[in-house]
Amino acid sequence: MRDVLRRDGLPLRVDPVTGLVEGVHFVPSPNCDERPPGCDLELVVVHNISLPPGEYGGPWIERLFTNALAGTEHPYFEDIRGLRVSAHLLIRRDGSLMQFVPLGLRAWHAGESSWRGRSRCNDFSVGVELEGADDVPYEDRQYTTLSALVAALVDVYPGIRPDSVTGHSDIAPGRKTDPGPAFDWPRLHALVRQRLAVPGQDLRA
Repeated sequence: MRDVLRRDGLPLRVDPVTGLVEGVHFVPSPNCDERPPGCDLELVVVHNISLPPGEYGGPWIERLFTNALAGTEHPYFEDIRGLRVSAHLLIRRDGSLMQFVPLGLRAWHAGESSWRGRSRCNDFSVGVELEGADDVPYEDRQYTTLSALVAALVDVYPGIRPDSVTGHSDIAPGRKTDPGPAFDWPRLHALVRQRLAVPGQDLRA
């Protein structure tokens, strides 16, 4: 069940040399830097984003991650246009995938954070944004794409295991709430288990 989800219909795969998901639209973000030496990928962090809040579609997320968001298109943008943030990948409501930062580089997505007693999660994580909001159900196609992406990462990066997927709220409790109560963790776990043939277990970190 790995037949997802490139636009050309070929399986979703990660190129370990370039750190890019093959066949996926890549828009380079300047908001990234080198990972610390010897810091391997060990974690996938699930976020959500919508710009303006609660609205979907449009070029605004891409413009935010590339520092091209002006404050004139919507009043909310004036408050955030100076942000310098990014994620490695974005999954749109239709399940389509975009990449902003090669996986070998550190995207600026997690902020102050801790996972299993280890701080600075940006150093060793992949940040995946879902187009959505905390209290709005995510689309079927987003779960399909996310589970395929997790399987592709597990295939390439030994440090990422099926249980190495967590929410932004879990690594920054009290500060962040995404992906929120609308995100169906058991559903994601089941899809990842199916793709990787992992026996039934709670995969949430």
